[in-house]
Amino acid sequence: MEKKLGRPRSEKTKNAILSAAYDLLLENGFGAVTIEKIAERAEVSKATIYKWWPNKAAVVMDAFFDAAVVRLPVPDTGSVISDMIIQVKNLAKFLLSREGKVINEIIAEGQSDQKLAETYRTVYFKPRRLDSRYILERGILRGELNKDLNIELVMDLIFGPLFYRILITGDVVDNEFIDNMINYVFKGINRI
Repeated sequence: MEKKLGRPRSEKTKNAILSAAYDLLLENGFGAVTIEKIAERAEVSKATIYKWWPNKAAVVMDAFFDAAVVRLPVPDTGSVISDMIIQVKNLAKFLLSREGKVINEIIAEGQSDQKLAETYRTVYFKPRRLDSRYILERGILRGELNKDLNIELVMDLIFGPLFYRILITGDVVDNEFIDNMINYVFKGINRI
């Protein structure tokens, strides 16, 4: 019988850790998750976890990111406005789900934990912005948007109201809000 070497077992162990972290996050919230609990649930040692991640925030955010990627595919309808509407609706749906509400907890914890704040910016938000940047760049290439468009500012204009409603006002975030917001943003930038 031939012995299998290294990698598959490592991936299986890594996946077990990510799964344990994600489940604990949903069950108990970010504050209650510990490396010890993740190790116990995944049936690994704490040292095994630290082999791949420097701290709790990193492993939890990796677990969360893996789940988010599956739920947030990058649309390509051939229209930058349609793509952004779909992108924002998918993100809003995710953020308003039980899984997405974890982001609120992580953002709150990040206000007093700079390592956590940097981790969620790097692992979760920057990749989401890259997805949106890609959509806007496609719009520029297709001639739908001006080639000198300030993409970073446009992303802030699109996502700022979404997070403002979810994190600050608690006002309704529904399809009508998203459709109106995206259309207003694109009407505004097309006048520049």
